[in-house]
Amino acid sequence: MSGGDIAGLIAAGVFAVLVALLAVPILKLGKVFDELRGSIKTLSDETTPLIDEVTNTVSTTNLQLQKVDGISSNVSDASANVSALTSLVAATVGSPLIKVSAFTYGVRTALTSRRPAGRGRRSR
Repeated sequence: MSGGDIAGLIAAGVFAVLVALLAVPILKLGKVFDELRGSIKTLSDETTPLIDEVTNTVSTTNLQLQKVDGISSNVSDASANVSALTSLVAATVGSPLIKVSAFTYGVRTALTSRRPAGRGRRSR
């Protein structure tokens, strides 16, 4: 064996050790990728039912909002009817009440001015 052959054997041994040292991290990286693949599959499997449930919830919420919209529309109509009724009552009853009140005030003022000064008047 010559010096070149011994150097070749040493270089081959060092190369084999280097390959073995590099193989360990590569194997660990492969295990990490396997775990990552499993996590993504689990996440995907659990996300699909969750999306279905969210879709169902949104549909139910939309139905409830449509019902609430109908209720608020009816309340708005009832409020407008009450407002109109109040205006009608005020116009019908309010004006005659004001006239009666003015008339009674006038009669009371006229009667108090006819009484004698010493009797019947209230002191203010």
